[in-house]
Amino acid sequence: MSSARPYIGGQAVIEGVMMRSPGSLSIVCRRKNGELVVREQPAPAKATGGPSSWPLVRGIATVVESLRLGSRALRWSAELYEKDHEGEDASPPSPPLNLLTALSLGIVALASMPDEPDSSGADAPKGGGVMSILPIAFAVLLFVALPQLAAEGVNRALHLGLAVTAPAYQAVTGAAKLAIVVGYMLAIRKIPEIRRVFQYHGAEHKTISTYEEGEALVVANAAKKTTMHPRCGTTFLVMVALVSILVFSGVGAVLPPIPGGRLAQFAGFFVLKLPFLPVIAAITYEIQRVFARFCTTGPLRALLWPGFMVQKITTAEPDEAQLEVALASLRATLWREEKVDAPAPPDRENAAMSAP
Repeated sequence: MSSARPYIGGQAVIEGVMMRSPGSLSIVCRRKNGELVVREQPAPAKATGGPSSWPLVRGIATVVESLRLGSRALRWSAELYEKDHEGEDASPPSPPLNLLTALSLGIVALASMPDEPDSSGADAPKGGGVMSILPIAFAVLLFVALPQLAAEGVNRALHLGLAVTAPAYQAVTGAAKLAIVVGYMLAIRKIPEIRRVFQYHGAEHKTISTYEEGEALVVANAAKKTTMHPRCGTTFLVMVALVSILVFSGVGAVLPPIPGGRLAQFAGFFVLKLPFLPVIAAITYEIQRVFARFCTTGPLRALLWPGFMVQKITTAEPDEAQLEVALASLRATLWREEKVDAPAPPDRENAAMSAP
């Protein structure tokens, strides 16, 4: 892809796709009547240079921004979906199901990380503050608390006698982390509504790949692409699990012994891990950035295979209608960047258009 063309990130939402570029953010959802609803807005010019562009710092900024924008986009798409089902005998998904969808995609289908962090502060659809906090709390539960509990269970069941700070204990924790994430994704994939979101996740990847290869943004081209992409948030999560083993092993090696009994040591190390979560995210972002740039072809592509294997769970083959939605979202984003479409009003929000 030409260096002059902006990187595009995306995320699946309920019956739609969000796309974002350095200068624009758009969400396109298909309504029950077949129309596509477009919400598009400009992104304020982001500051160049400064701490937000420093290595490691930019990774934290990108992850936080992706969670913030993604949770708001999911909230807006859920509201549209509920409006389409008001008054029906078959009620729309219950709040717990909507919450499950938001949590799962807020963690697993994070926006494909752009080459540079998009800290534009674009004001995506407004959602409740709780919806922005819950994915973070859920990530702590899924990536820190449950794996450490599982490792403690293995340690006791097998009478390993490992200290909670030992590298071997961190290796067991990392393996448990991967198992929990994969198992969770396999479980929610069986829910029909969430499987459809995974199909839109696949449509998002196919559409971005079509754009990156410089092909026309039409269904016929996108349909030929793979549903896997090296900058996917699922790959990011797999790498987080692996990086956390190294980071927490290093932290445990330099920590003085934690006083108290086993419970105090377990709880103490859990608390000590929390401040290092942004560090792990930052390191992982930099590694993924290198992999996505230099490991997409040739023998180094094997480094991406673990993430691709898990992406086979979090993506599904989309149909043509879902590809149309993803392509429309990308076109709505690109018109500000490349003027690929006819000029449009400065802000297009809740404007219905026919399917392309």
